[in-house]
This record gives sequence, C-alpha cells and structure tokens, in this order.
Amino acid sequence: MQSIEAYRKAFLDYLQEQNISKEPMNLYSPVSYIMGLGGKRMRPILTLMGCHLFAPDFEKALPAAMAVEVFHNFSLVHDDIMDDAPLRRGKKTVHEKWDINTGILSGDVMLINAYQYLEGYNSDQLKNLLHLFSKTAVEVCEGQQFDVDFEQRTDVTIPEYLVMIANKTSVLVAAALQMGAIVGGASEENQQRIYEFGKNLGIAFQLQDDYLDAFGDPESFGKQVGGDIIENKKTFLYLKALEMGSSEAKNSLLNLFSIQPEDSSSKVALVKSIFEESGAKNAILAEVKKYTDLAFESLHKIEVNANKLKVFQLFGEQLMKRTV
Repeated sequence: MQSIEAYRKAFLDYLQEQNISKEPMNLYSPVSYIMGLGGKRMRPILTLMGCHLFAPDFEKALPAAMAVEVFHNFSLVHDDIMDDAPLRRGKKTVHEKWDINTGILSGDVMLINAYQYLEGYNSDQLKNLLHLFSKTAVEVCEGQQFDVDFEQRTDVTIPEYLVMIANKTSVLVAAALQMGAIVGGASEENQQRIYEFGKNLGIAFQLQDDYLDAFGDPESFGKQVGGDIIENKKTFLYLKALEMGSSEAKNSLLNLFSIQPEDSSSKVALVKSIFEESGAKNAILAEVKKYTDLAFESLHKIEVNANKLKVFQLFGEQLMKRTV
C-alpha cells in the first residue's frame, strides 16, 4: 500500500490530464471551475485505496475515482443552488459566478460525465459499478430531500436523522471504497465489509462535524462556530437535548430555535449550555465512538494481509482526530 499523499498525487495528476475545458465554454467552464477548487479529494483517494487493497495496480481505478469525484462535485453545485450559498471552499459558487441556469445545466452534464468515466471497465465490473453508483446517487438525492424536509418538521427523530446523514454523506464514502474494491477484484464479502467500514466512518465523521460546529475551536475549525445553531438546524445535538433535557430546557431550546436575533452570540451560548447540561454533548461523543468502533470492526474482518489495513486504520484515526 502507498501513503495517502501518494494516492492523492496520482489522482491529481490524472485530473490534470482530463480535457474539461471545451466548447461550449459556458457549459464546461463552470465544470472546470468547480473541479479546480480543490478540497481534500477524500473520496477518490478512497477509491484508489480500495482497489490497491486487493490488486497491485491501483491506477486502473483512476477512472472510477474520477467518476466519484465528478459526481460529488455535481452534487455540490446543485446543493449550493438549493441553499443559495454564496461561497464554496472560499470562492464564489457556480451559480453566483455565472447564474442559476448555468449551474443547473453544468451540474447536469457533470452527472452524465461521471457515468462516462465508468465505460472503459469490462462487462462484469461495469454492471457491478453501475448498480452501486446508481443506488448511491439515488440515496444521496433522498438524503438531500430528507434534509430539506426536516427544516419544516418539528417531530424529527434521531433514527431519521441518522438515516439522513448516512444517505447525504456517508453512502458516497462507502461506495467510493467499494467501487475501488470491485475494480480490484475483491470478493462480494470483502466488498461489503469495506462498504460498511466507509459507511460507519462517514456517519462518525458527520456526527463529529455536528459536534465541532458547536464546540470546536474557532481558530482551527475554519468556519463560524455555532453556525448550525444560528441557522436553527436540527442536528443530533439538538434532537438529543430535546430527548434528554428537562421540560424547562426543552421549552427554552424550542423557543431559541424559533428566533433569529440580530446578535446571535447570546443564543449560541445559551443553546450550547443546554447541550452540555442535558447530556447531549457527551451523548454525541459516545455516538461518534460507537460508529468509529463499528467502522474498524468491519475493517478488520476484511480477508487480506493485516499490514495492508494499516493505511486504512491511519486514515480513519486521522479523520476522527481532526479539529476542522
């Protein structure tokens, strides 16, 4: 196995070779723009790692890794339109830099391009890749709709929230790993184990993101701490505080999440104190540990030389120790 940075370099070199900028420019320039904004490239790296775990030549998974990354960025373009977001990775979003119609159409062609990257695989691999990729694409859409629906609902449950974050975030991480495993010739049992590793790690990652949004260090978090509270988002912390808190705390939380004060600092401080006093803060940390443990349990069931799993263990540990 290679280092994580070696996989990243291999993918970035492949990305540079792609002819993204072509005519008509107003369709493809936004594609080139969003693909060039950077990011950690976590998903395509996992596709390469998933392949290399079962085959000596991980570079044959580069087209599958590209499919995953193009799909991920397509979803960001359309999510930004739905959220009316002005910035993505510190730069103007596609619909802000161009316009909404351009964002929709450029996103559409990215979705189609993602499938085109899979066309070079043999018939058996292609069938399995398309089945997994299409299933995942539907789940991501379902997760996004759940997220939109939850904004208007007052009866969201924790199991529903976990399904939402699994679909919106973690199934693509899981699919990225399994697509690599398919290209690498893994057995169906090992494919399922690496999928479960990715899915559970993705859930843990998103729960940790909820935690850091409220309790992260403003200096290292990289964005406004308390953003979810300001936007009245029904995160795990919020739902758990309603479940575990006293009647007084519950009523206070419901009231705080019904207002948008000009100065949000006092609201954030009050909500955080309810999260702590209700036990929600400790509960989310326990849930992060639970899903991280489940991920590593699945990882170590994969039937390969244990030394090959060390880079996955390191990746998971680094991901869960993050402060940003």
